[in-house]
Amino acid sequence: METVNINVLIAERVYPLKVAKQDEEKVKQAVNLVNEKIKQHQTRYAGKDKQDYMAMCLFNFAIENLNAADEKQQNDRFISEKLTELDKALSSVV
Repeated sequence: METVNINVLIAERVYPLKVAKQDEEKVKQAVNLVNEKIKQHQTRYAGKDKQDYMAMCLFNFAIENLNAADEKQQNDRFISEKLTELDKALSSVV
């Protein structure tokens, strides 16, 4: 696996990273997303420090991740139920 060294800027701080070449664009997109969320928090909650904004950003991403995991679990359950129904329907035809 080919890796590249990149520097990313998050909340006005540079972080050197080594990432898989194929993940470089996603990493850059993630950095942009994080910085955008930090800017949103800075607008809403003026007067905090960068660590507070980063903590709020992290908390938001954690909630989004949990919601996505719940949605995936519900979708998996729905698909499983539909596959069971389809299997029963096919079994009754044979």
